[in-house]
Amino acid sequence: MLRYTLMRLGIFVGCLGVVWGLVYSGAAPRGLGASNGMWVILLALVISAPISFVVLRKERDRASIQVVRKVDRVKANLEANRSQEDTADDTARAQSQAS
Repeated sequence: MLRYTLMRLGIFVGCLGVVWGLVYSGAAPRGLGASNGMWVILLALVISAPISFVVLRKERDRASIQVVRKVDRVKANLEANRSQEDTADDTARAQSQAS
């Protein structure tokens, strides 16, 4: 999961560098007044999203498999804890009724 996040961040930073270069060289339009920094960041986000979607497909699939495994493990642990609590409650009720 960390690998996917870092790869995605790398694509964004690369796009940010390219967009920044294009804007400051005059090849791409500048933002209005003080909004130029926000313009560059938003344009880099819009460009990097589809690139990440296509280029990181396999890595995204690997990351989703890891997430599913972790969720399944947490569900199994919760179910095991729930059944332990039920057993403890049943034992406590049986002892209180016997007394």
